[in-house]
Amino acid sequence: MSKIERIFGVACLLMMLLLSACVSTTQSTNARKMEPTDDAGDFNYQLGTEYYRKGNYQLARDRLERAIELDPRNANSHSLLALTLAQLGQHRLATESFDRAVRLDQDNSDVRNAYAVYLCQQGQYDEARKQFDNAINIVENEGPYVMMTNAGVCVAKKPDLELAEKYFRDALAVRPSYGEALIQLAALKHAEEDNLSARAFLQRYLSTNPPSASVLYFAVEVETQLGDERAATNYMNQLLRDFPGSAEARLMLQQGR
Repeated sequence: MSKIERIFGVACLLMMLLLSACVSTTQSTNARKMEPTDDAGDFNYQLGTEYYRKGNYQLARDRLERAIELDPRNANSHSLLALTLAQLGQHRLATESFDRAVRLDQDNSDVRNAYAVYLCQQGQYDEARKQFDNAINIVENEGPYVMMTNAGVCVAKKPDLELAEKYFRDALAVRPSYGEALIQLAALKHAEEDNLSARAFLQRYLSTNPPSASVLYFAVEVETQLGDERAATNYMNQLLRDFPGSAEARLMLQQGR
């Protein structure tokens, strides 16, 4: 397999196996259960969050803009407005809102993570990495391993597989059982044709995380490459048994395995 093919392969695998890493901004949109509040700005932010989650982006924009009118220094409102504007295809305004959110609260790791994910989606990998690194280095950040994994997925798309691996390993140094980092490393090693390492990371993942259809399909591929037909068959049977209606199961059947 050529270097270009390996790079393409790892990009596809990382996207296929992605669980809650890059392109995930759920931390920055998690709000409390919506309840009436005396703080009208906060209540409008909560409404905007609910509309955003439901995909009602125009309504979300209206509520978030109202929240900002009432509380212009709320970085979370600006950040979620940026995400909403991006969904509406208004990327210049989205960037302006993200910049404003970061200026208002430079130590808000969720805001920086959301901005980094957005920049990565726009192909601005170096700028995204800066925001990820800033988020990771914030002392009050309680989940740096999530942002390390996000950063790894992002730089793999650049592509810089060596740097991606470093981010994934840094995430595991902070939280050794973190499933997303484990599966990303497994996919990366498989793409580099180091299937023994891919198997090891995959087994670590499966020891602490429930399997998905995509992970089981991936496990079949790894074991097939290693020549362990028994293990490959076991994973295939588990995929067909537990996820019979999945796209991966249909693909497995089409391949005649």
